[in-house]
Amino acid sequence: MNKNYPIYTIEAECQDCYKCVRHCPVKAIKVERGHAAVMSELCVGCGGCVAICPVHAKRVRDDLETARDLVAWTPNVYVSLAPSWVNEFAGVNPRQMIAGLRRLGFAGVSETALGAQAVSEAVAGDLRELKHGLAISSACPAAVDYLCRYQPEMAAAITKMLSPALTHCKMLKGWFGETAQVIFIGPCVAKKNEADRHPELMRLALTFAELKRWLTMEKITLPLLAGDDNDHFVPHQAEEGAIYPVEGGMIETIKAHHLPDAVRFITLAGIANIKQELEQVRLEDITVPVFIETLTCHGGCIQGPCTEHTASGLTARLRIVENAKIPANVHRAATCGIEAEFPVNAVIDAPAGMHEITLALKSIGKNVREDELNCGGCGYETCRNFALALLNAKAEASMCVSYLRKQAQKKANALLRSIPSGVVIVDRDLRIIECNRRFAEIFGESNLLAFDAVPGMAGADVCRIVPFFNYFTTCLSNGEDIRLESLRFEDRLLGVTVFSIEPEETAGAIITDATGTELRREEIAERAREVITKNLAAVQDIACKLGENMAETEILLRSISENYAATKLAPRGKIIL
Repeated sequence: MNKNYPIYTIEAECQDCYKCVRHCPVKAIKVERGHAAVMSELCVGCGGCVAICPVHAKRVRDDLETARDLVAWTPNVYVSLAPSWVNEFAGVNPRQMIAGLRRLGFAGVSETALGAQAVSEAVAGDLRELKHGLAISSACPAAVDYLCRYQPEMAAAITKMLSPALTHCKMLKGWFGETAQVIFIGPCVAKKNEADRHPELMRLALTFAELKRWLTMEKITLPLLAGDDNDHFVPHQAEEGAIYPVEGGMIETIKAHHLPDAVRFITLAGIANIKQELEQVRLEDITVPVFIETLTCHGGCIQGPCTEHTASGLTARLRIVENAKIPANVHRAATCGIEAEFPVNAVIDAPAGMHEITLALKSIGKNVREDELNCGGCGYETCRNFALALLNAKAEASMCVSYLRKQAQKKANALLRSIPSGVVIVDRDLRIIECNRRFAEIFGESNLLAFDAVPGMAGADVCRIVPFFNYFTTCLSNGEDIRLESLRFEDRLLGVTVFSIEPEETAGAIITDATGTELRREEIAERAREVITKNLAAVQDIACKLGENMAETEILLRSISENYAATKLAPRGKIIL
């Protein structure tokens, strides 16, 4: 668990469902010991795994305490507030938001949209000079990371300027001094990556969720704040830049600069779309100037991974549009010093030959092409992609559902074969799902022949085979196990245990031929009865003899006693008769 990277996994909560692997567009999830971990060297910070994790095992790094300490010990900390706040804090007006942030200790609150406006101005200037080829936006840090790592041939087309957030941070330092510290607050995980890489501009990046916790800790309720004249955005309010959070918003701001008609504009939202549209493109084949707005979040930043609002996409979009003030003509001086380079950092998997891939496939039971189901249950689109992940130590064989099912079936079949008792499993209609050979043997030659013809006798009516099928019905209905030690069947005695597997759906039975056991019990009981009889006879004989001896002894003692009583002693030397 790497808590230093903006996204990490709580292993104890990960339920090895592989949903994050399925949804990760760059497969930056490594599964070890059944738990999914983010590989920071492959991750682009889109945050999709955080948003879709069903048990919230994927977490975003918590920077709240660091932010609180910074504000407490630094006098001039400013907020760069993402324009999508109007959705996250619906019903809160700008003055209330600013008042709340100032109560937290910030020196001032400024709109990230100001940086967006500066970036659009710079991009518009470049597009005026572009005669042909691609210009790809640098606004979304996750999209930039994706292109530099996974489509490096496109990195050269990324506009060479800072993102709107970093541009805004640089502008704030220009307005309020180099000692000013800036904390960005918005819906984006990738902004934490930007803060880590450019701490000289953006000291920290907080999510809206972190801000809400902070306000709660300080007992600040934004809708109850009145605010005053000092509660305004510094140095001034943004205009068209406030539309950046919606898909296509950046293009709208650039078009406001009245570019030549030859320029074409395209929006690509979602890494899958970016990959699909650009992977076959050669830059030299583009004969007209084309600007591409790339976003990793469908719908734009208003649907960022750290948003918590429940508004529909249309409602969220309308709030952003209504909050933006787009002038008819935009004429601003371009902001200087926002140039940036985006070095290629291509991700290259270790090469694997067909022999290695074949061996990896065989390790998960894929021996022929027909075994490759490509079901996607493991998180990878094809079995061969999964095999490559196995070879690169990014996956485990246990992630293959079909492989696990086959393994479980083999173990179950081996267990059924080796059990000396008869075993049968039936469904709610009392049709056999599975049974072993011993079950068929117990109930006659015809059933054994049927088993040899159709191993397992799947689909056979158990009512036609066993006379005690009513116990299956009872077990299915109440879910309770039934144990019968001596159930007579023809000339034999059976030991039967009927057990519930899935209430009202499946039940099973273990059947043992107890005839021999019962005969041995009868023999033992008979011999015990003989021994008891002999013992009783001996005891009675002993008692009889003891009775005779006791009678003779009693007669002798009485005679002595009576003679003794009749005899009297005379004075010394005389006997009196």
